[in-house]
Amino acid sequence: MTSHPSPASAEATAMDIVLIGRNEAARLPAVLSALAGTGARTVYVDSGSTDDSREIVATAGVPVVPLDLAVPFTAARARNAGAAEFDDPAPYLHFFDGDCVAAPGWLAEARAFLDAHPDHAMVTGWAAEEHPGRSVYNRLIDWEWKAPAGPVNSATGNMLLRRAAFDAVGGFDPAFIASEEEDLCLRLIAAGWRLERLPRLMVHHDAAMTTLSAWWRRTERAGHGLAQLAAKHGHARLRERRRAWLLGGALPLAFLLMLPWVPGLALALLLLYPLSGARGYRALRKDQVPPRDALAFAALFTLAKLPTLQGMLRYHLRRATGRDLALIEYRRPS
Repeated sequence: MTSHPSPASAEATAMDIVLIGRNEAARLPAVLSALAGTGARTVYVDSGSTDDSREIVATAGVPVVPLDLAVPFTAARARNAGAAEFDDPAPYLHFFDGDCVAAPGWLAEARAFLDAHPDHAMVTGWAAEEHPGRSVYNRLIDWEWKAPAGPVNSATGNMLLRRAAFDAVGGFDPAFIASEEEDLCLRLIAAGWRLERLPRLMVHHDAAMTTLSAWWRRTERAGHGLAQLAAKHGHARLRERRRAWLLGGALPLAFLLMLPWVPGLALALLLLYPLSGARGYRALRKDQVPPRDALAFAALFTLAKLPTLQGMLRYHLRRATGRDLALIEYRRPS
């Protein structure tokens, strides 16, 4: 455990910051610059980077915590390791991902919210993609980040937590390779806490996702997280899981089985896909998504049932065989 110099201001001593990353050398200078003026104690946890990430962070004067290479990496494990570095924890603990740049004023506003709401354990906000014009996948993520503000039961990896609540529920579950944030949120809610998303920008994010294969892998990882959440919590996102089983598994299987015997009925089953897409398109247009993007997003939402189910099946296979739940990465090193 490392002891860090206490910052001069009372504002800073109220908060510790844990930054996690893997091969984020291109993004870390901006990330660190956004945090430098806060005066809050900050540590960086590195998950086996092969670029200059650790050198960049060390040059900025931020302590680097390298994870043991012998143990499978997870973001949950990295965040827990960072939180454990503070031997005199501050009342609040903020987590940031290494590809996210904190928006000006966010930390002060988030802390003020928790100060004013003692029944809340966590507060998060909105993210904005830095380069939405580079791909439809970036634009889709940018839209997804703008979830409705108000009470929530899940969050991203960027969040401010009440340290006592975080410790009381045992932190993140290091066995999760995805959806570890939602797992933490569900346990906080079960412990009687409330969670909130503020209607303001929290971070600028760089997904750097420009190919269908990268989007597929990201969606597969989300499916893995869905199955892992279900194994632990049972009720988590039941409707989403059912749709993945139906459109990603049962419908294709029924089509293949019926095609040789009743081809007309088999082909009719496939109409469920455009019907699902049309429903998604109407909802997106109602949310004022431009027509071209709404059409693309709706198509991706329908297609997503396949990689989502793939990720769910991968989780169940790993669990049945006792294999390590290794990361599913979708982005190449910078």
